Amino acid sequence: MSSDLVATLAALPGLSTIELRAEWRRLFRATPPLLSRDLLVRALAHRAQELAHGGMTKATQRRLRALAEMAMVADPPCSETAHPAPRPVTLSPGARLVREWGGRTHVVTVTADGFEHDGQRYRSLSHVASTITGAHWSGPRFFGLTGIRGATRHG
Repeated sequence: MSSDLVATLAALPGLSTIELRAEWRRLFRATPPLLSRDLLVRALAHRAQELAHGGMTKATQRRLRALAEMAMVADPPCSETAHPAPRPVTLSPGARLVREWGGRTHVVTVTADGFEHDGQRYRSLSHVASTITGAHWSGPRFFGLTGIRGATRHG
């Protein structure tokens, strides 16, 4: 890495927001977007390295653009919000959820009216997670069920 690049990268975190925006104009030759100071520093560091070492090839840029377009066709963004609400997960009676916590493997069985863990019955997965950890937890998050696309919970 050249000493000029090293100096540029080292100086970025110490610049004011006004100076960062001026550096954006210099490096990108465009008006800076409304980004947090941290993101400005990161984007400027990336751009400085890209200019010093070369950026992606045109072929790589085309490939990434094509992949992004395929992803948009397969799962178009929700028009109401930038992040659509995750769909509930299907948990049928008899399903088993496994999570390691505190050096122990915990197995929770889905029942028709709730959940079973260590011989105890629970109406809520969050209650199971709280019992295991000793702290409040979202049950679906603790067991890794959030953000998974599926249907609804049965039972």
